Amino acid sequence: MSRIVFLLEEPSMKVLLEGLLPRLLPGVRFLCVPHEGKSDLEKSIPRKLRAWREPGVRFVVVRDNDGGVCERVKARLHDLCRQAGRPDAVIRLPCQELEAWYLGEPEALARAYRKPKLAQLAGRAKYRDPDGIPWPSAELEKLLPEFQKTSAARRMGTELSRDGNRSHSFHVFLEGVERVSRQGGG
Repeated sequence: MSRIVFLLEEPSMKVLLEGLLPRLLPGVRFLCVPHEGKSDLEKSIPRKLRAWREPGVRFVVVRDNDGGVCERVKARLHDLCRQAGRPDAVIRLPCQELEAWYLGEPEALARAYRKPKLAQLAGRAKYRDPDGIPWPSAELEKLLPEFQKTSAARRMGTELSRDGNRSHSFHVFLEGVERVSRQGGG
């Protein structure tokens, strides 16, 4: 079985995926390579994709959309991958930020922070479409004064579920990873 290499925008994404993927997609072999923001990731893509020599490896690039036009962001990232000789790389954009996935499952947020009242967010109209919240991390900071990206990723990696999450981008991410893992490599 080949391995999936995730090229990630930030270290908190690595922390989340290392807790999440073994639970939701057991058996998928993966490596997370975090970067220090969007520009670091985008500069690194051509270099890493050209230099990687592991046979059969598959790449998934994960970057927050952060209010961008999704199609343009994906097209730019696909172009970087194509130029590096990896047109098969999969691009996934949490909308608008990774933290929308947390707001997509208030019950998991309540468990992770041991604050049962957070589960009530599920009934509020504002949280029915977590991908439509412009700045989910700022929303979490209002709800949880103790919120920090890395510790939240650690907590949520053990709690998020496939069935309970309302974030469309979360489901698209999981489906993409499953598809890549089934396709394997050389």
